[in-house]
Amino acid sequence: MKNYERAENCITPCYVFDESEMKRRITTIRESLPDGVVLCFAMKANPFVIKAACDEAELLEVCSEGEYRICRHNGISNDRLTISGINKDPEHMRELVSSPEPIHRFTVESATQFALLKSLAHEFDTIVPALFRITSGNQFGMDAALARRLIAQSRGDAHIDFRGIQFFSGTQKSSPSRIVRELSKVDALIDTIREECGVKIRELEYGPGLPVDYGETDETARAARDGEFLATLHDALAALRFDGTVILEMGRAMAASCGTYLTTVVDVKENRGHSFAIIDGGKHQISYYGHELALTPPACRAVPAHDNPDGTVWTVCGSLCTANDILIKQFDASALEIGDRLVFPNAGAYCMTEGISLFLSRDLPRVYLVDGAGTMALVRDRIETARLNTCQEQNA
Repeated sequence: MKNYERAENCITPCYVFDESEMKRRITTIRESLPDGVVLCFAMKANPFVIKAACDEAELLEVCSEGEYRICRHNGISNDRLTISGINKDPEHMRELVSSPEPIHRFTVESATQFALLKSLAHEFDTIVPALFRITSGNQFGMDAALARRLIAQSRGDAHIDFRGIQFFSGTQKSSPSRIVRELSKVDALIDTIREECGVKIRELEYGPGLPVDYGETDETARAARDGEFLATLHDALAALRFDGTVILEMGRAMAASCGTYLTTVVDVKENRGHSFAIIDGGKHQISYYGHELALTPPACRAVPAHDNPDGTVWTVCGSLCTANDILIKQFDASALEIGDRLVFPNAGAYCMTEGISLFLSRDLPRVYLVDGAGTMALVRDRIETARLNTCQEQNA
């Protein structure tokens, strides 16, 4: 049991992010890959751990102006940022393109984005380093045919530095073989672009979408599955004909294990023969167990753990006034008492940002960081949301 799981100064509901675990996980990923692979952390997974990420990964993926401001606040330089995103605000792009501190890379997701970046590069007489994103069939990126036309157009433009292509097809891949198939297709596309456009692709940024098993409680089984995916990724990368720089963009796979969500049992009851435990948190704060939440029980344990001789099976519910606020339908690991804490591991990616956090105007939870020495610090106090749900006074 970690010290913070019962620490009185760790007030629930809250998230605790362990920077040492974040670094350990990125190191594990790196050691499982061929030499020379560059790692990029998708900061949307968890903006609170970007400093730890930058200690181990070379790059950060930034998808909004807000994320960029967070990077600047944390002293992270532009040359470590890939500016991505399906909606690039023109004024924000103007700020970045004209900055005396060059951005590492810009992604191009459409003809509109290409025209915008090209125009700004000419206006400020600068060079925009670009990665062209190829769609996997959804709203992101562009068709390969369009990408080839735009790449051909950029070849004679001294203001566009075409670096290569970017390809992501989603997260939580269910089979390692999908990674093999995707990289094989990308490899063929690189050959086609080189032949048709007469350009050399120097960089391939790929999102492998490595899965995180939120329901598996057997650490050995989880490690074996993770190892299978990493080994497959290693072999698929090693088999590429492409001889340029490979950049792997990951979010969940790097950050999930560094986070813990803590919540306290505030009430217990029995309704029509069913036992319910009410917690001070809820699904609005740990939603990224996703649609499987309450269907596939997430890993969870009670602190302290009580004997459960009667085999009581609990339905664990949050504090929201909705029947949908169920975190676990069959929790039978422990008898539960008011004041017990429930510990949800693997909460380091997305869960604190993808919830319906404004529902019922409940406070945003506290966030704690644990550094390499094991020292825990409060980095975000609870935030009242009532003012965000209140009509603002208008000037006459």
